Order: sequence, then structure tokens, then C-alpha cells
Amino acid sequence: MFLPSEAVYAELHANFADVVREGFAARVWIVSPTTCMATLNTMRAILKDARMREQAGAIRRELGMLHKDVERLGDRVINLDRHFGQAAKDIADIKVSADKAGRRALRLDSFDFEEIAPEAPQNVVPMSKSEP
Repeated sequence: MFLPSEAVYAELHANFADVVREGFAARVWIVSPTTCMATLNTMRAILKDARMREQAGAIRRELGMLHKDVERLGDRVINLDRHFGQAAKDIADIKVSADKAGRRALRLDSFDFEEIAPEAPQNVVPMSKSEP
């Protein structure tokens, strides 16, 4: 309730404290020109706090779900890292095998097949048994 006079407001608070208390009990705030803005700002803060309390449960649920999502993301990053590590190891093993095969091919290429005399069949092992 707005009292447009500071004098009336002061008189009410000085001599009629019961009326002021009953007003507060009935949720009626008595204000003067100098206390009006302070009371309105206080009421705005109270209403904002009430809205935040109403939403606190929802905020907590969302934070809990966000925490689970971050944990799941961390687990998936670990799994992906493990897969990349295994793939890197497989590639390194393939390189080793390719290097060995390449060296073996170079050794085979460096053989001098002309040194083997065609007239020495005793050194040649037959592929199948021949019948006499």
C-alpha cells in the first residue's frame, strides 16, 4: 500500500505498530515515497529467488545428465584412443613385414641363375616321384 506522505507513513509506524504487523501478516507492504523503490526491488529479488528455487530441481537433473554425458564422452575418447593405438601398431607391423618381404625380394633378384649348370641334374630335386 502506497502512502503518498512521509508524515503519515512515519505516524503509522510510530503509533500504530499493530496495523503495520497485521499488514505484513496479510502480505500488505506499506510504503512511502522514499521506501517505495527499495521495497519494489526487494520484492523483485524475492520473486526471482522463488523462481530459481522452483527451477533448482530441474537444473540439478540437467547437471546430473550433463555429468553422465561427459563421463560417457570420456569413455568413448578412451576407446577411440585404444583403437587408434591398435591401428598404429598394426600399421607398424605391416611396415615391418613389407620391409622383410622387400629385402627378401632384393636377395632373390640378386641371385645369379646362370651359374647353375644345366648339365648337373643331380643337384635338382624332382617335384614328383618318377616311376622306373
